[in-house]
Amino acid sequence: MTKKILIYQVLPRLFGNRNVTHQENGSIAENSSGKFNTFDQSILKRIHQLGFTHVWFTGVIRHATQTDYSAFGIPRCHSAVVKGKAGSPYSITDYYDVDPDLAENVVCRMEEWEALIARTHEEGMKVIIDFVPNHVSRQYHSISKPYGKKDLGEDDNVEKGFDPQNNFYYCVGQKFDPQFDLLQNEESPYIEYPAKVTGNDRFDAHPGINDWYEAVKLNYGVDYLAGRQCHFDPIPDTWYKMKDILLFWAGKGVDGFRCDMAEMVPVEFWKFATEAVKLRYPDLIFIGEVYDPNQYRNYIASGFDYLYDKVGMYDCLRGIIRSERPASSITYEWQRTDDIHDHMLYFLENHDEQRIASDFFCGNAWKAIPAIIVLALMRSNPFMLYSGQEFGERGMDKEGFSGLDGRTTIFDYWSPDTLSRAYSDRRKLTDDERALAITYKKILTIANGEKAIREGEFFDLMYVNPASWQFNPREQFAFIRKKDDEVILIISNFSGNHVTANVIIPTHAFEFLHLPEKTVAATDLLTGDTQLVNLKKDTVFPSEIEPFSGKIFKFSVKMNDNEYLFNEHNKDEFPPAHTAEHLLNQLMVRMFGCERSHNAHIERKKSKISYILDHKPSRQEEKEIERTMKQLIEDDLDVTYELKSRYDLPEGIQLDRLPSNAPDMVRLVRIGDYDVCPCIGKHVRSTGQIGKFVMLGTNWDEKTHVFRIRFKIVP
Repeated sequence: MTKKILIYQVLPRLFGNRNVTHQENGSIAENSSGKFNTFDQSILKRIHQLGFTHVWFTGVIRHATQTDYSAFGIPRCHSAVVKGKAGSPYSITDYYDVDPDLAENVVCRMEEWEALIARTHEEGMKVIIDFVPNHVSRQYHSISKPYGKKDLGEDDNVEKGFDPQNNFYYCVGQKFDPQFDLLQNEESPYIEYPAKVTGNDRFDAHPGINDWYEAVKLNYGVDYLAGRQCHFDPIPDTWYKMKDILLFWAGKGVDGFRCDMAEMVPVEFWKFATEAVKLRYPDLIFIGEVYDPNQYRNYIASGFDYLYDKVGMYDCLRGIIRSERPASSITYEWQRTDDIHDHMLYFLENHDEQRIASDFFCGNAWKAIPAIIVLALMRSNPFMLYSGQEFGERGMDKEGFSGLDGRTTIFDYWSPDTLSRAYSDRRKLTDDERALAITYKKILTIANGEKAIREGEFFDLMYVNPASWQFNPREQFAFIRKKDDEVILIISNFSGNHVTANVIIPTHAFEFLHLPEKTVAATDLLTGDTQLVNLKKDTVFPSEIEPFSGKIFKFSVKMNDNEYLFNEHNKDEFPPAHTAEHLLNQLMVRMFGCERSHNAHIERKKSKISYILDHKPSRQEEKEIERTMKQLIEDDLDVTYELKSRYDLPEGIQLDRLPSNAPDMVRLVRIGDYDVCPCIGKHVRSTGQIGKFVMLGTNWDEKTHVFRIRFKIVP
């Protein structure tokens, strides 16, 4: 199966930190740090179950920090050229080492990282790390480089400001003299002579506090002070050194690189490096941070698999969420990169950007849900999410160096509240945070669970849906995806109001997607609700959409006209009890090897459910049933829906209890990874909403081996 790449970005220093001291400008002793080992199998499994295929572990390679690890043979960094107590993950001090902050045992830090790579692979996901090619820490010195490798700058001629074979640029005859104090509470000031050129292309010895003063620029053979003349023959020494670093990490089992500020490094180097790496590791991917749309195609041609779509799609959707741009402007943005759309990486948060829920963005995480629906489902290209986004992390902490700016710090030792609660005790999440996470999971599950999204055709419906009483292109965006006989119509509502959105599907869409005119049963994959729609050219597809939400209608064009009723039953369900019925069925199957219930009466006040067992359960087994049900409810498992062809169902799904005239399309109800069952009934959004499960009693019929359980749900 072709998979859509879904990336979960984590900063392990923050993600795994359960310390809630929250001391501003706190040291690692005060605020602590997350570790590689925090990512155990259970946490990785939870990330995978959210729908992610890749984890981007940010800040793995050893960088400058104010924490003293000299007792372990690691050179100490001068605080004057380190931003924040923890330091920037993009101020690399040793390309061949990993951050000691992240290790339980500093001496074994590389082994702990390799073990995390292995665990991530075992859970079915791939590993991405940062490659920082443009600049390094001012005090770069590798103590871990392989035998025979020379350090960056080791053979540089410091008497030349530029030399094609130098690794750095120099301010000849000048000492490093920035526009700030170089003492910074140290016993002696930081000294650098001759001064190296600062990482953000500051070609003098006097960077300011807002420059990348902690970093020095690497020399790839471009003479910036002579009109950017390129000296690539012979190949610059830096090219070889950086290629070797990439191969080193690929050899550790890394599956991809997110390349920081890739456009500040010449495309000629990237072609040289990506070809060399992919020759040995053909499946490895390169993701480039490139912000100039005019350069996109050059970097893709040089070997990049994916590029940030920041100044295009990100900026567009941020503007829509903030009511600064119309939703219809999405069309212009995807059209600008349509020829390379498979290479564009969509996102709405990362470590550089402000949190959606922050006061600096829009102050409400739910406002972004329509945008997430668009980004995750519109095309087949990758989508990235920053950890905490799915819980509505606000980024409104004043952590230290980063200040109060709506971002989650990368410079400080800290523990974002949402991540700390979500991955230590999910019961501490608020109802709103839990509901938001469930919504994200549903969208991401659809992104990879539906072949029409993974690999289907795309048709933008905006050109035939101008402003009218039935559609507002400033606040709604609509498109269709189709693969084989499966069609998904998606409508996003960026408005804070409940809206009627009657979407016109034009003749051109019918012809392009090979759609027949017929009545279809369309199921909203977010809610499980089904409606009958007369699918005809140039007529409307009706929908009612909640504020800051969307509809993801799936239907089959293969169904016969009489196949509109799904696997219905006659119960007028009380959703909490009906969801409990699903859990109890699966629990009994697992405990006793029996089939799901053959006779059930599920009601609001009390319910009865029967199973055929090979023995009468003991009192201890009855207690275990009640205990496990309580635990499953406390685990707050997500309830999601899928619409599948009866001929393409997951293994283990039995249809023998469906009526003989049941349709081709079957609605599956999933409860976490615990249970999946064909059902049209109503359910709660997660098991935590069921309430308290109370066993009222049991009966055993020795003759028929029927075991009946009586239970009730207490809200």
